[in-house]
Amino acid sequence: MKTHLFILAFLFTLNVINAQEEKNGTLKITIENVLSDDGTILASLHTEDTFLKAPGVASAEAPAEEGRVTLEFENVNPGTYAILVIHDSNDNKQMDFDASGMPTESYGQTGDINLYGPPIFADSKFEMTGEDQEFSIRF
Repeated sequence: MKTHLFILAFLFTLNVINAQEEKNGTLKITIENVLSDDGTILASLHTEDTFLKAPGVASAEAPAEEGRVTLEFENVNPGTYAILVIHDSNDNKQMDFDASGMPTESYGQTGDINLYGPPIFADSKFEMTGEDQEFSIRF
């Protein structure tokens, strides 16, 4: 009887451990309409807490190539995220603006773009379930 109870307890423990393991996935982002080979394409993965307030929870970059550039975020935990991307054509590691406050470098995001102001997390967010996902972002 004790052996049966021990086996049941052991199997229950294994089930609990397996249920608590989160599967992490890869996010593949294809940035379309890159206008030149100048500079670098910078992407950042954000939670609602970091969106437009702090560096993202992960970042990726690649040399700019006219046309299309692909970036990946690997081992991403399940959760709600948004991705912001800029073409840092002068390699100063920040978005540049003109005197009126309009961006002078190409940018994009997941989801819908706010045409009348800065990006909004609610419009940009997506759910990472642990499965690999792909996004296309157009500058």
